[in-house]
Amino acid sequence: MSVSLPKASTLIGACLVAAFAAAVTPAQARMLDTAHGEIEVPDAPERVVTLYEGALDTALAAGVMPVGAVTTRGGDDVARYIEPHLGDQRPAIVGVVREINMEAVVGERPDLILAGPRLPDAQYRLLSRIAPTVVPQSPGITPDAWKVEGRQFGEALGREDAVNAAIDHVEARTAELRETLGGAEARTANLVRWMPQGPLVMSDQLFSSGMLEAVGLDVASSGLVNDGGVHSDPLSLENLSRLQGDWLFLATLNEEGDDALAAAKDSPAFARLPVVENGQVVPVDGQLWTSANGPLAAEAILDDIEAALVP
Repeated sequence: MSVSLPKASTLIGACLVAAFAAAVTPAQARMLDTAHGEIEVPDAPERVVTLYEGALDTALAAGVMPVGAVTTRGGDDVARYIEPHLGDQRPAIVGVVREINMEAVVGERPDLILAGPRLPDAQYRLLSRIAPTVVPQSPGITPDAWKVEGRQFGEALGREDAVNAAIDHVEARTAELRETLGGAEARTANLVRWMPQGPLVMSDQLFSSGMLEAVGLDVASSGLVNDGGVHSDPLSLENLSRLQGDWLFLATLNEEGDDALAAAKDSPAFARLPVVENGQVVPVDGQLWTSANGPLAAEAILDDIEAALVP
């Protein structure tokens, strides 16, 4: 799959054609407040392209099948947890997480584009020539950012009620699981992404960390994550002793991470961890736990927590 950007002259011409084809009349449109100010969006978008995993998740939770999406981090397709929510139709892949194939986006003739909160301004300018492009007003890297962003995506799709219902269901299920786990002795946890170059301790401000906190586990990054960062520098096996949580949620993104983890399990440094000796290491899907967000991801993470911690 090519993700290279086309020549500017070719792109702009194609974008203008696509924008003209996707134009809506004022009677069919409404105004939406976004990170780039007020923009006009269609009342009932029919061809939605999502350029952010949280946008794809939210669209599917709201009952909208996008025509285009980007790959998950560390993969060449959408995340594995998304697969059960796809029917016969699948979104076309229009780029990877960090690089959008503009020609592929144009080819899907979108009437609405949902992008991530950190979309570069230069890409926004190009995308907004193709179709109305919604960049949510995000609070940044916080455990509940997915709810704020998701509600804005729901508004853009004209599916506010469906998105609110999905979030409400997550919150109700989270509260129920927290009550179920209330008597558990082990109350702390670490979340680690295992990479070929070494394990990364994930920030306690991430989406999945927030889900663990919400069910009553105290997530610690052991002072290894810089302020504002999403994960630590790669740790040596010897430094793993700094992970003192009662539970270790261990994520890999792809087969390379799986291979590296398999090798680490044979090392004395890994075997000596109390959490390993106590049998409280929980292998989880890194595409879900360290890359995704949204109502469907939240439900899948709660499935994992319940399977691991509820007797």
